[in-house]
Amino acid sequence: MDILSKKATCNSHGQDSSYFQGWEEYEKNPYAEVTNPTGIIQMGLAENQLSFDLLESWLANNPEPASFKRNGKSVFRELALFQDYRGLPAFKRALADFMAEIRGNKVSFKPDNLVLMAGATSANETLIFCLAEEGDAFLIPTPYYPGFDRDLKWRTGVEIVPIHCTSSNNFQITKSALEEAYLEAQTRNLRVKGVLVTNPSNPLGTTLTRSELDLLVKFISSKGIHLISDEIYSGTVFDSPGFLSVMEVLKNQKLEGSEIAKRVHVVYSLSKDLGLPGFRVGAIYSNDEMVVGAATKMSSFGLISSQTQYLLSALLSDKKFTSNYISENQKRLRRRHDMLVAGLENAGIGCLKSNSGLFCWVDMRHLLASKTFEAEMDLWKKILFQVGLNVSPGASCHCQEPGWFRMCFANMSRETLDLAMVRLKTFIYSYNAKKLNYRDARVRSRARTSSLSNWVFRLSFDEREAEER
Repeated sequence: MDILSKKATCNSHGQDSSYFQGWEEYEKNPYAEVTNPTGIIQMGLAENQLSFDLLESWLANNPEPASFKRNGKSVFRELALFQDYRGLPAFKRALADFMAEIRGNKVSFKPDNLVLMAGATSANETLIFCLAEEGDAFLIPTPYYPGFDRDLKWRTGVEIVPIHCTSSNNFQITKSALEEAYLEAQTRNLRVKGVLVTNPSNPLGTTLTRSELDLLVKFISSKGIHLISDEIYSGTVFDSPGFLSVMEVLKNQKLEGSEIAKRVHVVYSLSKDLGLPGFRVGAIYSNDEMVVGAATKMSSFGLISSQTQYLLSALLSDKKFTSNYISENQKRLRRRHDMLVAGLENAGIGCLKSNSGLFCWVDMRHLLASKTFEAEMDLWKKILFQVGLNVSPGASCHCQEPGWFRMCFANMSRETLDLAMVRLKTFIYSYNAKKLNYRDARVRSRARTSSLSNWVFRLSFDEREAEER
């Protein structure tokens, strides 16, 4: 008799992905300027550490919330006791307003339609539990966040069918790609329950265009399925075109309150925009009362602490702070993004033009020994172990074209990023020199072989000619 469950012993978590393997290698040998200067630099972590000083300044100027006080009196006991699992009303209002502010107040969010969850991971999985059964499928455009293989599939039993996007149009979603993915699911006898997109995209660092969003709304309408829009990077858009939420598309198409709108759900988090992944703050926004009700019940398994909600309700309610933070954080992201792009260009490497996110989608196809994923893995291992940079290979993101990599830029200092680029440039120079020497050696070898063949042929010809004489 088996002692453990199938879930405990299965290998479907995705932990064996190169995405997670890179993290493991980093943790064995992490870079530290003084104590381990030759260690691995973490460029596989999409974390925003560029604006901590703004948050710390607010905390210094607003000591009461962090001390769990209100008007000079402690609210510690109040927060320490059981709270309604629907969340603190003040926090839900503040979060709804903050989400609207990021979107330029072009749309609004009803606090009662928000379900608070312990991060976007919990929010996405809960939505899948609400919308699909084991063996159903969701369509997701490639390349996509490697963690989705864990977040969406592992416990739910739901399948992911990729919508194959290519570099020929900068990985934009097309009607043909959507239809092909839908047909593929049907061929595999999978019932498609919806499409999930990240907007802005992880790992591309690009925002969905209006035409792509219109296409998605039309597609789910025609198929009678759901659309999940993971918008956790919505506040990181630092360049044009700006961010367009699916909620704004519904408003522009006058679909608010419609049956289609009830099948569109938004996931949000404070992990990326505010750089607070450790606070575990995520949310589902849905116009479907049954989804909100079911997700709220499920949220009991992953609540946000009352202390966290109390502190952040005060911070997000400070409109002067949030306005300044959003603007300044975006400026800092742009400067750091441009620094990475310039460093890559200096090393002879290009990347997809991006306008958002905490990373770049880097094109190293020209460095592959062959146009295969085996060659991509070989290059990735060289970058990880020889260069000392943990980057995410495109294969881990289900990209169909070998040679693309995701590099994060917001989780380190300028000095560390400078060092990463110096290391990479040195490697590329050495790598190209070896390739050139290898080619030259092959050319010389072929030349010698050709010369020897001619000499042997000439000798044989001369001998035959002598015998004939």
